Amino acid sequence: MIIGVPKEVKDHESRVGVTPAGVKSLVEAGHKVLVETHAGELSAFPDDEYQSAGAEIVGSAYDVWRLADMVVKVKEPVEKEYSHFREGLVLFTYLHLAPLPALTERLLEKKVTGIAYETIRDRSGALPLLTPMSEVAGRMSVQVGATYLEKEHGGRGVLLGGVPGVPPGNVCVIGGGIVGTNAARVAMGMGAKVTIVDLNLNRLRELDDVFGGRIGTLASNSYNVAHAVREADLVIGGVLIPGAAAPKIVTRAMVSKMKKGAVIVDVAIDQGGCIETARPTTHSDPSYVVDGVVHYCVTNMPAAVPNTSTLALTNATFPYVMRIANSGASAAIQADSGLREGVNTFNGTLTCKPVAESQNKPWKPTEQIV
Repeated sequence: MIIGVPKEVKDHESRVGVTPAGVKSLVEAGHKVLVETHAGELSAFPDDEYQSAGAEIVGSAYDVWRLADMVVKVKEPVEKEYSHFREGLVLFTYLHLAPLPALTERLLEKKVTGIAYETIRDRSGALPLLTPMSEVAGRMSVQVGATYLEKEHGGRGVLLGGVPGVPPGNVCVIGGGIVGTNAARVAMGMGAKVTIVDLNLNRLRELDDVFGGRIGTLASNSYNVAHAVREADLVIGGVLIPGAAAPKIVTRAMVSKMKKGAVIVDVAIDQGGCIETARPTTHSDPSYVVDGVVHYCVTNMPAAVPNTSTLALTNATFPYVMRIANSGASAAIQADSGLREGVNTFNGTLTCKPVAESQNKPWKPTEQIV
């Protein structure tokens, strides 16, 4: 199989879909790897490392997309990449289709097999390819929030950890999953007062045990959420429904009653955000203010630490890349029920129920058409 690795073109997206180590394994398995020049440079993987591993360095994205049987990326394609789509192409990347009907339509129109990292499941039902970036984004969210709480960034001027004689900042984490747990761990490590809000009482019990009772836990309902965000200096949004648009847990009315200069970091923005006032931003223009509250809603947060993020992501994605390359997409999908969950589009058919429900489109289960 010919595997293509284009340079990411989303704003300040500096990760890369395959590392030189991955290239070496693919080439040793008999595959050909085309890497667009400078694709890995911002992740500290220069072209000569890819060449040494056996890759062919290609001068243009057009040729990578045109020649590859499977394109391996990090982020969902942006509009200027849609023209590369063609029938029979396998696209393996984060897709986040629920809030992106135009991308969904183009993938269906061109009959691209779109396999989304974020909906693949392992044998336990977990999301193994979403986990590493959720870990990075969760930990980053508190670093970013602490920075934006500084006065020069429009914040309240609160030091999250406080100092002797001055209380620490209040951090409210919405969602007790991978993002929320990692955010809470870093916030607690900085000395902040942390509260995690979640619907699942068993998960709250687990978190209380994991953190030894050193964080607050709160059952999610509109009253509790409103109270928690009103008291917070920093709110982290980390709610996920796999493949679907995120529910709006924090309403505009709740935001209007937050402290002036408080900060919201909505990590769920890739799936539309769980804060009603959130809208996607970029690393070039990362924040804005609503009702005196600073919002940071960058859709590719982990790109700010690309070396760590690329290594963490490819550790998880590469076994699937190799499996698809060795067996071919159809056979790999048939053989692996977890990989089958990752298929969002196949031969012109939408195959992901949460995306279909978010966009009011018809769909069929992958196993009915592969």
